[in-house]
Amino acid sequence: MARGERGFIIRGWAPQMLILSHPAVGGFVKNCGWNSTLEAVSAGVPMVTWPRYADQFYNEKLVVELLKVGIVVGSVDYASKLETRRVIGGEVIAEAIGRAMGDGEDAEAIRVKVKELGEKARRAVAKGGSSYNDVGRLVDELMARRSSVNG
Repeated sequence: MARGERGFIIRGWAPQMLILSHPAVGGFVKNCGWNSTLEAVSAGVPMVTWPRYADQFYNEKLVVELLKVGIVVGSVDYASKLETRRVIGGEVIAEAIGRAMGDGEDAEAIRVKVKELGEKARRAVAKGGSSYNDVGRLVDELMARRSSVNG
């Protein structure tokens, strides 16, 4: 990368969880797919939401209204190649990013809340955590059922 430039482009598959966990990442502009939502919450990264289709609009509501760890860009149109859609202007996107990344009370509240949720998520999957234990119980139950069928 040339001196004085910012950013880094990864072509093809990107190690998204590794990237989101990097301390230099302060926010994530995302389409609100379920995997990236879980990864951003787990990494404790504030989100700027830009849903396009399917469950992404519901995931946006979870991120912004229920969890309160994101700012909306304002996408309201379901993506379709057959219809024209409203174009979201660069100034609108910049404003949403500024609200999520800025020094205001909203941005600070989002950062605090998403860090708390990230810590809870990491505890849940760590040894002895609720998700860790639940998966262990599921495996035990499946193994017991397999033994009873094969025995």
